[in-house]
Amino acid sequence: MADERVFNFSAGPTCLPIEVLQEAQQDFLSYKGTGMNVMEMSHRSKTFVDITSQSEKDIRDLLAVPDDYKVFYMQGGATLQFASVPLNLLGSKGKADYLMTGQWGEKAVKECKKFGAAQLACDTKATKYTTITDPKDWKLDADAAYLHYCANETVNGVEFHYTPEVGAVPLVADMSSNFLSRPIDVAKHTLIYAGCQKNAGPAGNTVVIAKADALGKEMATCPSMLSYKFLADADSMPNTPACYSIYIMGLYLKYMKEKGGISYFDEMATKKSQMLYDMIEGSDGFYSCPVEKSSRSRMNVPFIINGGDEALEKKFQEEGKKVKLYTLAGHRSVGGIRASLYNGLPLEGVETLVSHMKSFMQENAK
Repeated sequence: MADERVFNFSAGPTCLPIEVLQEAQQDFLSYKGTGMNVMEMSHRSKTFVDITSQSEKDIRDLLAVPDDYKVFYMQGGATLQFASVPLNLLGSKGKADYLMTGQWGEKAVKECKKFGAAQLACDTKATKYTTITDPKDWKLDADAAYLHYCANETVNGVEFHYTPEVGAVPLVADMSSNFLSRPIDVAKHTLIYAGCQKNAGPAGNTVVIAKADALGKEMATCPSMLSYKFLADADSMPNTPACYSIYIMGLYLKYMKEKGGISYFDEMATKKSQMLYDMIEGSDGFYSCPVEKSSRSRMNVPFIINGGDEALEKKFQEEGKKVKLYTLAGHRSVGGIRASLYNGLPLEGVETLVSHMKSFMQENAK
């Protein structure tokens, strides 16, 4: 059955390591002799509480999370965090800075404006989100409640390769699409959040890492289920959480530790993305990536074929399926091709993609 697996370049949900899926398959009908699947058991049972506790420990180990930070889980994906962040952190200041470098950052700005002032410390929309403004040109407010940035923009293929320096202003990061792909300086952040459906499991669960002393300052109108303190105090379970998503994430985290931890996946992210970018740059313009080189993502690589020839791009995708290359269409708002190279995508997938690109170029270049 594993031979039927394709190389899935989806931006999310996306591919999981075969080892994770096989372990879940092995325990599908009876998890560790309990006679039931994890999705059937009580979230209050010792068995499931142990699964959740171990997953938190593994996140702390993998990312070296300091003891004065809380790790907890929420639902609603990163998109719900666009509202949760201002509800919990705007406080009496009523204003926050945003680095708007892509469509997800833009959505976060829009949501913040419902609760206070979202100030654009940088805005690259005029470039069609193909670069990150030089930090020296950011317009930072020393009195902002926080500064928010999206560490990797999945639609536009833009990634921060450094941690923004913002002085004493609390730093908040949406790390959904490069979470667990590189080391994180957690201590420089007040809050980190990440939807799991890219590098940490299936959709349904969102990881939040928050400095403990930042909790408990939410607006009076903040719903309980969006309150960070409420979720943290309840150990992520004031109600039934996304049990099976948490379980699969736990298997993924264990797999990551067995492979060598963050350093291994950081190295693989560089290797896979460099292989693809080298192919694009060496194609004499047949393939081209619109993103400025220093801002290019290692997770999501957008490119166009022959200047944006839609017929060729469709042909490229259809012929790619013959060698098990799937889900390569660019985001509906951008078009072109997009290859997402998350942790679960094997190196063989990128090698096959590059081989297909070479043969396709030889057959179709004029």
